[in-house]
Amino acid sequence: MTQTREVIRENIRRAVREVRETNPMAPSITNNVTINLVANVQLALGGSAAMVYVADEGEGLARQGGAMYLNMGTQMPVYAEAMPRTARVLHELGKNWVLDPVGIGLGGQRELILRELKAYKPSIVRGNASEILMLAELWELQTCPESTGARGTDTRDSVRSAAEAAAALARYTHGAVAISGEEDLVTDGALMAFSRGGSRWMTQVTGAGCSLGGAAAVYACVADPFTAALTATQAFNFAGRTAAARARGNGSFCVEFLDALCQATPEEIADNPFRLEAAGPAE
Repeated sequence: MTQTREVIRENIRRAVREVRETNPMAPSITNNVTINLVANVQLALGGSAAMVYVADEGEGLARQGGAMYLNMGTQMPVYAEAMPRTARVLHELGKNWVLDPVGIGLGGQRELILRELKAYKPSIVRGNASEILMLAELWELQTCPESTGARGTDTRDSVRSAAEAAAALARYTHGAVAISGEEDLVTDGALMAFSRGGSRWMTQVTGAGCSLGGAAAVYACVADPFTAALTATQAFNFAGRTAAARARGNGSFCVEFLDALCQATPEEIADNPFRLEAAGPAE
């Protein structure tokens, strides 16, 4: 383990402060079912949001923004051109970008885009356990016969079962992978951080996972991929637990969640419980 808990906490505190001080723009090509929550989360954290669909606008914002978020979400024909072209520009410029392979396995266009995106090495991959297992297999980084697959956008696999696949993805991209679950996992391929918190209400709010990818992109404007992914995860787990104590249902939870993200201090986010493990060796 090359980073201590205190070094990681300080990196998280610094990322939270810097986003609030600099208001970085983290544009998105994202799921049109969740676009509103993604943007509001980015604003609550202190970032700036911009949402596009077409290829030339994606390329333009890739050049202008600090980092970018590509979410496979609700597929439209335009994505087949827009996503690879945008990712190529980000890769050529050496900019951080976040991939959420939500819905992997649902259709042919999704698979073709994801195959093409492999060459552009996302800085952060964020998904549930089934999505991470399936992406590692699609990219031929690891065979995952133990995966039971996804039901739509829901996972049927545990976070722990996808840990090796996550580490393989992170080593390939030289970035980070974040898996959402009862206990979230963030890894850079050498180190694994397990973050706790959140609330059961998060599974009852459309876009909780997608907006986490948007949050990671905001922090990736100012921090390395591992720090950015873990800071976003820590912020969500702290805000989810805080919001759950005040909410009466999933509607009020969403409002309280955004308020908690907006009001959380760097110390509160950094001090949310997490533990560290070494990732297994590469095969």
